[in-house]
Amino acid sequence: MDDWQDRVDAVWDDDTLSDDDRVRAIDALALERTAEDPVALFERAGARDSAGAEMAAVSFYRRALAAGLDESRREQATIQLASTLRTLGRIDESLRMLKEKRERGGALSDEAAAFYALALVSAGDSVGAASIALETLAPHLSQYRRSVTAYARELRTTR
Repeated sequence: MDDWQDRVDAVWDDDTLSDDDRVRAIDALALERTAEDPVALFERAGARDSAGAEMAAVSFYRRALAAGLDESRREQATIQLASTLRTLGRIDESLRMLKEKRERGGALSDEAAAFYALALVSAGDSVGAASIALETLAPHLSQYRRSVTAYARELRTTR
């Protein structure tokens, strides 16, 4: 890990910082990179999102994704952007992004499923949300995997 990322991580780990201080610290570090550096844009988005400045975060997330994040950060940015859109009431866009991310798989597919379930609840589909949550949980169970998977599918088909 490079020194820049270590310093960014230190800002995130510093619990003494206020939200505004964290945004300013991340912005200062981002200035060390080019204006369209995808990782710097991603960090700026996350700082704003964490501080409750969701509208500003959306723009930074979109720019970071367009600038070409590595796959790990792309997954994180997609989930975080979709979650932020849900918070802002843009449920349909959030659902579309999370469904696509979940279907593509990847290291954070369970995390995407969790946020997809939340977006389904926000859309008024609590049965669909329960189905997604149970389907995602089933492989992690020590017993009853087959039963829970079957019930999750049954929920999906009966709604």
